[in-house]
Amino acid sequence: MKNTALTRTHEALGAKMVPFAGYLMPVSYEGVNAEHETVRKSVGVFDVSHMGEFLIEGPNALTLIQKVTSNDASKLTVGKAQYSYFPNESGGVVDDLIVYRIKEEVYLLVVNASNIQKDWDHISKYNKKIGATLRDISENYSLLAIQGPKAVESMQSLTSVDLSAIKFYNFVVGDFAGIEHVIISATGYTGSGGFEIYCKNEEVKQIWDSVLKAGTDYGIKPIGLAARDTLRLEMGYCLYGNDINEDTSPLEAGLGWITKFSKDFVNSEALAKEKELAPKQKLIAFELEERGIPRQGYDIVDGNDNKIGFVTSGTMSPSLNKGIGLGYVHSGFSEPGSEIHIQIRKNTVKAKVVKLPFYKV
Repeated sequence: MKNTALTRTHEALGAKMVPFAGYLMPVSYEGVNAEHETVRKSVGVFDVSHMGEFLIEGPNALTLIQKVTSNDASKLTVGKAQYSYFPNESGGVVDDLIVYRIKEEVYLLVVNASNIQKDWDHISKYNKKIGATLRDISENYSLLAIQGPKAVESMQSLTSVDLSAIKFYNFVVGDFAGIEHVIISATGYTGSGGFEIYCKNEEVKQIWDSVLKAGTDYGIKPIGLAARDTLRLEMGYCLYGNDINEDTSPLEAGLGWITKFSKDFVNSEALAKEKELAPKQKLIAFELEERGIPRQGYDIVDGNDNKIGFVTSGTMSPSLNKGIGLGYVHSGFSEPGSEIHIQIRKNTVKAKVVKLPFYKV
């Protein structure tokens, strides 16, 4: 197991540590429900330093990014970020990611921890003809997510940057907690607002300590990966390995909004043809109307117990106090309001398809 620069800090705080994507990571400190509520109502800080970071530089950087990602990175100006995915050659998804334009010819790609080597190999394969400069800086950089409605107010004392002026999916390179040249990004995976802070490994302990001190009067707490999962699921954000993977169609997964056919990219011709056809299945959001907790892999059935799909992510929503989930179903059952059933062990539990997000601010 690899450690982040803060592993010992988490252990000292009493975190429950578990293996995740090759790293020893804090899954919880005081419990998922309490941590979830902290982020929804005030502010929490996550160590997500296991995420991968690639720098793509030079005059051919944009050409490479346009080829390997689905979204149109030519729309990015310096200081803006973009959600995207890497399509594979067979209609599925290599990974989802965020693309940052740091300078005119410098881009930062932030990828999922479990896919770092796979993503690197995929990008490198296409770069053989394009010739951009690639650097994997994942081992040298740390990432903190400061999330919640009190994030701006609680962290403003740590920087000369006006945090309230940073719009969603924009970022600033500035001072933070006494460290220069930190990326302060108005992004996150919780739906409750806040920032993500990119810094060097040797700087992150100073920033972590400063963040907890600055947030004391606002009730800040360290938050583990378990609450990160319930928070993202309440927003309906896809999790790679659950809701999207090498075999899932990005169009069936609802990622058509970041699939831009104004350019040529990996498998774009086949995806364009797929778009013209009626999808056989769709990724839907559902709420249980009876007691139960849906889990990944559970069957979704119709009123006659015929299988019509499967659950990809599910939990007991701490905010709504009911079972919620995502899953793929035959398209005929995908409209909001449609009645479905979740097979939970020997019981079929009634549910209905709903619009996202589950949790509305």
